[in-house]
Amino acid sequence: MSAKHVETIPESGTEIFVPLNKLKKSPKNARKTPHSDAAIEAYAASIAAKGILQNLVVEPEVDGEGAATGFYFVTIGEGRRLAQLLRVKRKEIKKIEPIRCIVDTANDPHEISLDENVTRENMHPADQFEAFKKLAEERGFGAEEIAARFGVTPHVVRQRLRLGAVSPKLMQVYREGDLALEQLMAFAITDDHARQESVYERLSYNRDASTIRRMLTETHVAATDRRARFVGIEAYSEAGGSILRDLFTEDRGGYLEDVALLDLLVTAKLGREADAVRAAEGWKWTEAHLDFPHAHGMRRTYPHPVVLSEEDEVTLTAAHAEFDRLTEQHQTAEELPDDVDARFGELEAEIERLESRRQAYDPDDIARGGAFVILNHDGTIRIERGFIRSQDEKPQSETKQAGDADASEVEGDADALAVQAGEGEEGAVEEEDEDRPVSDLLVRDLTAHRTLGLRLNLSEQPEVAIVAVTHALAAQIFYLGADAHVVGIQPVKTDLAGHADGIEDAPTGRAWADRHANWARQIPRDVTALWNFVAELDHDSRMALFAHCVALTVNAIKLPWDRRPRALATADRLAEAVSLDMTGYWRPTVRSYLGRVTKARILEAVSEGVSGEAAERMVDMKKVDMAEAAEQLLAATDWLPSLLRTAKPQERADAPSDAQDGDSYSEAAE
Repeated sequence: MSAKHVETIPESGTEIFVPLNKLKKSPKNARKTPHSDAAIEAYAASIAAKGILQNLVVEPEVDGEGAATGFYFVTIGEGRRLAQLLRVKRKEIKKIEPIRCIVDTANDPHEISLDENVTRENMHPADQFEAFKKLAEERGFGAEEIAARFGVTPHVVRQRLRLGAVSPKLMQVYREGDLALEQLMAFAITDDHARQESVYERLSYNRDASTIRRMLTETHVAATDRRARFVGIEAYSEAGGSILRDLFTEDRGGYLEDVALLDLLVTAKLGREADAVRAAEGWKWTEAHLDFPHAHGMRRTYPHPVVLSEEDEVTLTAAHAEFDRLTEQHQTAEELPDDVDARFGELEAEIERLESRRQAYDPDDIARGGAFVILNHDGTIRIERGFIRSQDEKPQSETKQAGDADASEVEGDADALAVQAGEGEEGAVEEEDEDRPVSDLLVRDLTAHRTLGLRLNLSEQPEVAIVAVTHALAAQIFYLGADAHVVGIQPVKTDLAGHADGIEDAPTGRAWADRHANWARQIPRDVTALWNFVAELDHDSRMALFAHCVALTVNAIKLPWDRRPRALATADRLAEAVSLDMTGYWRPTVRSYLGRVTKARILEAVSEGVSGEAAERMVDMKKVDMAEAAEQLLAATDWLPSLLRTAKPQERADAPSDAQDGDSYSEAAE
């Protein structure tokens, strides 16, 4: 019978090589929280590139009788053991790979494990940034190679290399604790040391990272800017433009540094678009503008309904039928086949093309008029058509309108009246001058009496009064310079685009423009025919036109220099009267509100719209992240800022009066 083999226990301090499969995790290890996957990956990459630089410390495993089992507990180096096991799994090494270890049986394994994790001091981040930079500059390592050797991603390496390139002056400030890592990261958006130091000198009490980043990019254009989106980053780069990228935040494409080049590319592309519109549609002129110039006082014409040709009607009907058939066939499909999806696109384009033919501009208006080609706030093209310059208007002699004959008849009647009534300083009749026109004095006298008669009769006929007011408003809104109204009511229109950036491109702005254009298409081209048009409308249509014209004059804008509290109070009453609910027109987004207020306001919005607990969880977030998170949280709510809320009647009744001391009826009347 052979004797049992007994493992000998090495002396403490002995260096030995232990097969990897003979190493175990020590139950006395002070680190109870498992190593992260990222840490193990980093260990594995480092060991693969450079080997194990620090020996593992082990304790021999013994059985119940105190005899060595041949296995060893890892007191220090568990992360390296796990990294080697990962390499075995990847078939980089075998499971019997010898691992160099130091035996320690003299010290308490738990204590030395604790000591190893507690007493060491981590490398200062600045030293790490500069060390990575040195590897890149002196040894020629690229980001990918450095990443592979240290078990991090190339993006992390690029971040550390960028931080290593920060001005030495600012790096020293960071070492001394006068700059936080977040602030240093903000400075790293550019590698221009002079600019970094200049911005640092300009900083006041507000050293927020977002402020630093904004100051460093204040002369650049964000890739999300409408100009950049219109031209395209690729076209800008091909033209020689440089892009500044922020490796530490979501920069959404970076910042375009050559603003002059970008503006040149935008102007050129807009000009080409304008030329294409003029060539395709036949306008006398087209102009390219970044922003809508609001016509410079030009008269605007609108397209009028046109009956489609029989051929177009057949084609349109067929396109609609095929579209409906395909929709029914694939209504349950999660994803459309490529050919079907392409066919849907073709049909939609065909239907849109044919539907657009239902409206057309008068050929004479096209020959004399023009269009503005404008850059929308989302980087797309917008075309505003039908503007007639004053020098392109037809001379009055060429534009004898339908109402001119009626005007002649009225003039003739006046002459007849003059003959019958006569005139002169004493009121005598001058029989010898039958063709002499009525004097201005008598015209004023007679028409004053007629005006009084009109007032008396009109005051007793509300329905006709509505016609007259609607006519007066429409004549001034839809006809430039047409002095055809008799009721002295003048609409005062306020351009909202000058007060809210992008409001014209918002869904509500487009809805209003479409509504206005719809009325403009129905209004007769000759202003002298407007009265009959308004009078012949059915009651509901007339009231709708009246409401549209009145609505165009509403001005509830609150300006810092415009002191009109009574008007704004009336705006509140109007909002209540029409049951205004702004949740249907406006949503709290980073662009519309959250990115333009303080962190305190953002937290207040989340607290009101979601919950106080949700707001508390966001307190420590950066402002940019906080605004984006708030947008997501508030998207499912009906939260509105106080300026957009419509008070309920009971709430208004309970609220204190806005009237100032000393306000009186007589003051209000003044």
